[in-house]
Amino acid sequence: MLFNPGTIVATPGAMELAEQGVSLSDYLQRHFKGDWGDLCQADKAENEFSLKNGYRLLSSYQTPYGSLWIITEADRSATTCLTPDEY
Repeated sequence: MLFNPGTIVATPGAMELAEQGVSLSDYLQRHFKGDWGDLCQADKAENEFSLKNGYRLLSSYQTPYGSLWIITEADRSATTCLTPDEY
């Protein structure tokens, strides 16, 4: 794990993905290891900068049932699993 995730929470949309069979824990593990998923290179570079400088981290993953975003707050107090339309 590259950083402290804080409290881990999931929105209703993320819970719907989980109910369809998406393993939120698998995607969380990827996020915690610095696998930012389906971001462009510029956004991945921004995450690397944010990791070193204490800013917010965002990962985006395309699951079989829709997109999943994972956001860790800059102060590392919380990590949220959500769908893009809930942002």
